[in-house]
Amino acid sequence: MTDRRIPFFDARFGADELEAVTRPLRRGWLTMGEEVEALEHEIRRATGAAYAVAVANGTAALHLASLALRLGPGDEVVCPTLTFVASANAPRSLGATIRLVDSVGEDDLCIDPAAIEAAISERTRAIVIVHFAGFACDTAAIQAIAEPRGIPVIEDCAHAIFTRHRGRALGLHGAVGCFSFYSNKNATCGEGGALITDDRELAESLRQLRSHGMTAPTLDRRGGRTSSYDVVHPGFNYRIDEIRAALLRTQLEKLPGRLVRRRQLFRRYAAAFEGTQVKLPFTRGRHAAELDETGVHILPALLPAGSHRAAVMEQLSKAGIQSSVHYPPIHGFSAYRANGGALLERTSALCERELSLPFYPDLSDADVDRVAGELLSILDAQN
Repeated sequence: MTDRRIPFFDARFGADELEAVTRPLRRGWLTMGEEVEALEHEIRRATGAAYAVAVANGTAALHLASLALRLGPGDEVVCPTLTFVASANAPRSLGATIRLVDSVGEDDLCIDPAAIEAAISERTRAIVIVHFAGFACDTAAIQAIAEPRGIPVIEDCAHAIFTRHRGRALGLHGAVGCFSFYSNKNATCGEGGALITDDRELAESLRQLRSHGMTAPTLDRRGGRTSSYDVVHPGFNYRIDEIRAALLRTQLEKLPGRLVRRRQLFRRYAAAFEGTQVKLPFTRGRHAAELDETGVHILPALLPAGSHRAAVMEQLSKAGIQSSVHYPPIHGFSAYRANGGALLERTSALCERELSLPFYPDLSDADVDRVAGELLSILDAQN
């Protein structure tokens, strides 16, 4: 192999990040404090949200959203089957029943509003939507279903930092938005998450649940602003520490430029696959119109029906190109097979064809051309 290896994703850090993570060390305070407060302010400013709550990771954000909405046994929650399992695990861990539903189709891998409406029952207490690959769900259609019924919408924005849709940041179209800053996300601190909302009472509940249900944070007690506290909920320790908050603040400063590059890369992949046997979702209609406000996260491609995906991935690996799959559908997992997986044939068929290709800001145009060329050559050889 003469060409260099192209990894699936590549997170790089520089002097700014190194300086940032030493600030809490120099201050001598590592628990949730000034860096977290500044991070929440910056998330509010970037999204336009009235409230932001930083937490330990994206799963903690989903769990807190489910807790704050009081989901539990006897409740049903509608959720896409094409997502990372945390989207469903969070409400299910509270005893809720998960109703898994289909994606729209080849052009749109997000949850299908018609499938949501078909899954709603008198027991439905929440709808989880996932803005897949950073592209917005059809929030207007979903809210037209949810609002008349009084059903809150939880937006899983793990892929969508900070996509705007219909003039507003994703995460503010429903009751609450949940973000992840995991290692492969567009902005990362290794493990981290956040929630945004415009609902004051919901935000207060999220803040208390984040830290054992206490009414006063540790920083207030350390600073002498209060000497005691009450516990008003049986909460958790989902706090994010100062070091990760400082790192993430630096990542968010660089995010706008990195999102511009991600959009350029998406367009180059789209051009490379136009008119070929590889289908690239999200290239048409409203997604194309909103691309300049989309925080594209991953590059999901659809192979021709009947392709041998494992063999394709093996051949790509031999050529020095790493690939992945997003995602095995939740209804195929042992823990969720009782949720009517046989009824989700549309998404099952899509998932069998999905292949995620290398996608990160430091990927060069030549790298994109090489990845696309290798993939098309491999598929031609299979036929």
